[in-house]
Amino acid sequence: MDLESKLQELKYEYVHLQGDLEKIESTGYPTKKMTDRLAELEAEIKAVRQELKNK
Repeated sequence: MDLESKLQELKYEYVHLQGDLEKIESTGYPTKKMTDRLAELEAEIKAVRQELKNK
C-alpha cells in the first residue's frame, strides 16, 4: 500500500470513529478506548504525512 492510500484510510477511520464517539458521548457511555484510538490515529496520520513530506 502506498503512503497516499494509507493516509486516506487513516483519515477515513478517524472521521468515522469521531462520529461514533460523538454518538456514544451523548448516551453517557465511557469513551476511553475510542479517545485512545483517536490519539493513535492522529499519531499515525502525522507519521505518514512526515514520510510523504520527506520523499
